[in-house]
Amino acid sequence: MSQTGIPSFNEANSAEMVAQRLSKAKAGPLPRFLATVVDHLHQIVKETRPTASDWRQAIAFLTEIGHASDDKRQEWVLLSDLLGVTALVEDINSRRPSGATPNTGRGPFYRADAPRLPLGTNISLDGVGAPLTVSGRVIDLDGMPIPGSTVETWQANAQGFYENQQPDLQPEFNLRGVFITDRDGRFHYRTVKPTGYGVPDDGPVGQMLGRLNYPLSRPAHLHFLIRADNFETLTTQVFERGDPRLGEDALFGVKPELVGDFKRVGDGWSLDFSFVMAMARKGNLAA
Repeated sequence: MSQTGIPSFNEANSAEMVAQRLSKAKAGPLPRFLATVVDHLHQIVKETRPTASDWRQAIAFLTEIGHASDDKRQEWVLLSDLLGVTALVEDINSRRPSGATPNTGRGPFYRADAPRLPLGTNISLDGVGAPLTVSGRVIDLDGMPIPGSTVETWQANAQGFYENQQPDLQPEFNLRGVFITDRDGRFHYRTVKPTGYGVPDDGPVGQMLGRLNYPLSRPAHLHFLIRADNFETLTTQVFERGDPRLGEDALFGVKPELVGDFKRVGDGWSLDFSFVMAMARKGNLAA
């Protein structure tokens, strides 16, 4: 405390002084959240002790991210994804009982308007790629089927692109569909085998992490969003066991329970996978 009675800001009390100012706000949980962020940020600065020049470079990097973000591209989301923050938030907010299929992030390429299709439909509208037959079962934790479940699926094509990334090259709704499980909780459809792909590396986030040889690729996978009455909505992905990038998914989505066996069948492939749904808890029905 100085002679004027005004506390003096210094390395020892820096985070505390900011927290005291935030504590005067009356805006719900935000002040407490910001105080925690400030505490960790100040601790990082104290541990790494950057020079003023180093800190200006860090600010310049964050400014680049802002300039590179618009309504079609979100570098801030990409940074969150690649540093594992998005996956961590998903994990914290989608705890499931043992045995239930875990959630993963929905990703940026989901479309809520995909068509509802009969079981067995081929969702590859251009037929480009190795044929893949997907069959699955939606069951509860006791192994009982959940008939009438809604199963949405979407995926990248054999070149690693989603339909809404290439609106001029792929047919509308290519590799997308919505199916309803039969009385045994089963569904099946035809598609093509997806391939893995790289996340955007032409912006400030990808360029910075690329210089560090940070993994920027995703293994081959299929997306699923499954809804059933009285069960928690499941948003997840199924990954190809043989993909060499399985251990370095750029978005940290791979979990042992989500690795499937893509098997050779004649000139094509097949995948059979069971999704285990957890009963809904109060306030936990939303996707």
